Amino acid sequence: MLLNQISRFIEVGLRIDFGKRYRKESDLQQKWFGFLDGCCSLCRFIILSEISLSHRGVLFLDELPEFSKIVLEVLRQPLEDGKVTLGRARAVYTYPAEFMLVTSMNPCPCGFFGYEEDRSCTCTPHQVQRYRSRISGPLLDRIDIHIEVPKVDFKTLSEGKTGESSATIRQRVNQARKRQRERYEGKENLTNSMMSTADIRKYCILDKESRQMMKQAFELLGLSARAHDRILKVARTIADLAGEDRIQAGHIAEAIQYRSLDRKFWE
Repeated sequence: MLLNQISRFIEVGLRIDFGKRYRKESDLQQKWFGFLDGCCSLCRFIILSEISLSHRGVLFLDELPEFSKIVLEVLRQPLEDGKVTLGRARAVYTYPAEFMLVTSMNPCPCGFFGYEEDRSCTCTPHQVQRYRSRISGPLLDRIDIHIEVPKVDFKTLSEGKTGESSATIRQRVNQARKRQRERYEGKENLTNSMMSTADIRKYCILDKESRQMMKQAFELLGLSARAHDRILKVARTIADLAGEDRIQAGHIAEAIQYRSLDRKFWE
């Protein structure tokens, strides 16, 4: 009964809320789906409903490996297609789900893998591997950027230095988005992240040096075709942020560095 009430509530929320989702301000949906771990009949429906509520916003999932497998695998199709399809009462409903997925995770269950000797990891190799294997390769392929965030030392924390302001970053991002609008003029709502395979071949042309670097990364890291395309999309965005018309080797190298979960450190 409770599940039915929850699903009905979310379904109503979907129908009344989408008109508000096409606004300039980004929405942040921070979710923990732990309460669904024991559910079967309606859990997929509820998860997809929540995903669609993040349309044109940000979906933040903290401690990604702690989510149940059903939650993680349900993310795959919306990340690929930008929509969710729900089957309910002998009918099929399709809702938009173009969102930015942001996640976080520890390197191991105890959280100290790779730290200095003062906080050594207490996990066994099997525990570390089991923890990381909760995130499937197909799901990782659909995440454009994954990076390792190192420990911040005391000196850095105590110096009190400020980084680049959000206002400055916003200006640079706006300029990059302007370049994209000009590049994709005539193609409705197309951005780098939404490029199809045909678009990638047209707009992500590589010179000899860049192509060789991409080839080496593809072979050494064992990248999939999907990860290959994601790297090119990110490289195209890096070039836009730098004000460059063509993708250069440096842009490819930087984009590859943003695929830390593909590297041997995580094997």
